[in-house]
Amino acid sequence: MHVIGTAGHVDHGKSTLVSALTGIDPDRLKEEKEREMTIDLGFAWLTLPSGDIVGIVDVPGHKDFIKNMLAGVGSIDAALFVVAADEGIMPQTREHLAILDLLGVNTGVVAITKKDLAESEDWLELVMAEVADELEGTCFENAPMIPVSARTGEGLSELIAELDRVLTTAQPRRVIGQPRLSIDRVFTIAGFGTIVTGTLLDGHLETGQEIEILPKGLRARIRGLQTHKEKRNVAMPNSRVAINLTGVNVTDLQRGDVITVPGWLAPTRLIDVRLHYLADAPKELKHNAALDFFCGAAQVPAIVRLLDQETLRPGQTGWAQLRLEEPTVMRKGDRFIVRLASPSLTVGGGTVVDTHPKRRHRRFRQEVIRHLETQADGSPEEILLQSLEAQQPCEARELIKRCGLAQATAVSSLNSLLQHKQILVLRNNGEGTDELPAAQSSSVLLISSTGWHRLLEQITSTLKAYHEQYPMRKGMPKEELKSKLHIATRIFNEIVSRAVQDGQIQEQGPWISLVDYRVVFNADTQRKVDELLKQFRKQPYSPPAFAECESAVGIETLNALLEDGTLVKVHNDVLFLAETYEEMISRIVEVIHKEGSITVAQVRDMFQASRKYALGLMEHLDEKKVTRRQGDVRVLR
Repeated sequence: MHVIGTAGHVDHGKSTLVSALTGIDPDRLKEEKEREMTIDLGFAWLTLPSGDIVGIVDVPGHKDFIKNMLAGVGSIDAALFVVAADEGIMPQTREHLAILDLLGVNTGVVAITKKDLAESEDWLELVMAEVADELEGTCFENAPMIPVSARTGEGLSELIAELDRVLTTAQPRRVIGQPRLSIDRVFTIAGFGTIVTGTLLDGHLETGQEIEILPKGLRARIRGLQTHKEKRNVAMPNSRVAINLTGVNVTDLQRGDVITVPGWLAPTRLIDVRLHYLADAPKELKHNAALDFFCGAAQVPAIVRLLDQETLRPGQTGWAQLRLEEPTVMRKGDRFIVRLASPSLTVGGGTVVDTHPKRRHRRFRQEVIRHLETQADGSPEEILLQSLEAQQPCEARELIKRCGLAQATAVSSLNSLLQHKQILVLRNNGEGTDELPAAQSSSVLLISSTGWHRLLEQITSTLKAYHEQYPMRKGMPKEELKSKLHIATRIFNEIVSRAVQDGQIQEQGPWISLVDYRVVFNADTQRKVDELLKQFRKQPYSPPAFAECESAVGIETLNALLEDGTLVKVHNDVLFLAETYEEMISRIVEVIHKEGSITVAQVRDMFQASRKYALGLMEHLDEKKVTRRQGDVRVLR
């Protein structure tokens, strides 16, 4: 489906032509009919010879209503550019043409209206030559030109046929996969409630679907859908749609609000753009100049920060960062218009390159300019890689959303990057993979190969420093390493899994260490450890207490013996050799199996130990859920 918009000077017959083509009067307001002048947007539709049904947005031509005009042409596929045969090129003809050029609307037909009012054929040819000269160098330079008369009907069939032909050859609009509709009308109908209209982009909408209205963040549900006054269960992308909403009042909404699915888009107040300043702008554009910004159906004041030039002279193009006065919703690749507030005049426009830059850019920085150039003109692979490197690791679905690429293109390019090892997949749900499963909704975490190597360097240097500071410790506690890296738990766990899988680090319970790290005692420490362990073996059931062990070898060495499992701590002051600990448990369990229970006194006598050791061990087994106390005896759980 397609949507076309009219454009041209006031009183050049746009609405009359639309009415003649469709049989629908687009002027719906009482004031419009009284003044015989379009003030706000009007809508109609037409079935072309090919069977394609196209929506038509009729826009006002008067200079006082250019802002209304901009709300209608932001999402059209083609333009019906109108010039009256009895007047020729006029001021708003030029401004509308400049707007279409800035918005990249390069498909359409020029209608030379009021042919019946032309003084002569020579006059008509003169007007057409003047129009051709004006179109030279613009997006409409090669557009077909059809003289018509809405009053007599002459040329209308040729105009319809030409519209059909150019729309057939028009480049299809990208479909991201998620719906987006910029509201251009809000009203209410008795018995139905709140109605909004707009052109649906990027995806489908369905009856009963929950939607989000941005930038306010309101939630509502679709009660009904219509396209060209026909009920639809599903609204198709690139079509004019009327939506009956439940859950919101008409006073909650305004022109420029965006309907989408929850969680997909986020409003922004800072954007990076490529800005073209019109050659006929009245003065150069200065850094920090105030302009009115138009995108979709939204209008918001903005401050322009020039990034690569001191000023932007008429006819120049440059990189800029716009600070918007209010939160606004848009996608990367959207076209926009900027105008002076006073005098009210269109002075430029361009393309949104980044809707959520991480920071306010410093001016005249080559790395900033290179980043913007890649985002604007780079291949899909370059754009994805650069976006990932700006913030990683990142979920696949979030990266695709951030880049503004069509779904199929993004998935194909991501898989190409994965195949060439420029991007890696961290572990996901416990399974390591370097393929991208179900990328449309995939939560797999991606990281660039350079980012992965940088991260590994950070991890290994952190661990190395920790090993040097605490040579007696088994490794660095996971929580401490995560805190040092400033990474969320889920991401940290997947990074650790990937690093272990790649043989870069080792994971031992709650500790992380370098893969070749081992606790090695120096000669003096090893002598002290050997002497201590000799005492443990000499008196296995009544070994030295914790304080004696600490005094003999030091707390760091003692902790190392506990961490590597040489010693087992069963109570604050009770330690055993690991093999003694296992033997004692085995004998205790064997007695309980035979006799049904055991007392602390029995344990004391069995091992010829003091009550301190027997009680400490049994309370430890209770905590480990090996035994359970019943009065003065223990039984197996």
